[in-house]
Amino acid sequence: MQRLVDILLAFKEYVVLTFLIVVSIILLNSNDNSQIRAIRSYTVGFFGVTQDFISIVPNVFALKRENEILRQLSVNLSDEVNRLREARLENMRLREIIGLKEKTIFKLVAGEIVGKNIHLLRNTITLNIGEADGAKPDMAIISEHGLVGKLIAASDHYSVGQIMLNKDFRSSAKIQRNRVDGIISWSGGEIVNLENISKMQDVKEGDVVTTSEYSTIFPPDVKIGYVSKVSDQPGSLFKNIEVTPSVEFSSLEQVFVVIASVDSERVALENKIARKK
Repeated sequence: MQRLVDILLAFKEYVVLTFLIVVSIILLNSNDNSQIRAIRSYTVGFFGVTQDFISIVPNVFALKRENEILRQLSVNLSDEVNRLREARLENMRLREIIGLKEKTIFKLVAGEIVGKNIHLLRNTITLNIGEADGAKPDMAIISEHGLVGKLIAASDHYSVGQIMLNKDFRSSAKIQRNRVDGIISWSGGEIVNLENISKMQDVKEGDVVTTSEYSTIFPPDVKIGYVSKVSDQPGSLFKNIEVTPSVEFSSLEQVFVVIASVDSERVALENKIARKK
């Protein structure tokens, strides 16, 4: 109590002023004189106008906080849009893969590419499936867009595939339109070559090229690509035919390995005849 009295005495001028203001306000409110009513009316109007003016002045701190919230919301929405876009693309890929698996007559094992080397003369891919999944060397690799390559090595849970863009790759192939057959090889760049096609054969730009029935590794009628250029080779009996692969190797992520065993009897017979030549 003594402390309160000491505080009041220390600020007695302010206490007296506050008391007088309160008494004045009470007297003004209780007075019904016309002049006092006019003063009260003007005072209320003045405070109303002042409050309206202050309310339209932007609150810098509130605006800054609101700006931070909107920026965070924008980042979250952008991230969500990216994830939805990625999910849509994955959904489209999965639909194409499921469609391929339902259409094909071969037993397929799906694998994801976990390693890729497409900048050398012997380009390869590494898959997350191996012998434990049934994958073995000399099995074909395909995707929903066509032929990818073949397996050249496998461990229990991983395998390495040789893609078409590899200088050691060879595959029998044919022109889908008229069954003219040749050999697919690669000598660099983004295209492959269809070799051993004589100048007498009818091959046109735009022709679809598929695997033929002559391979012991690749199943027939798998799309390889389309003829993008045909020209004559001076002094040669054969045409120069460039084929653009239907598979985009740089963006390839999922593939299928065709689970099929090589016909050993056929291979042994063909090798026997080849040795006699």
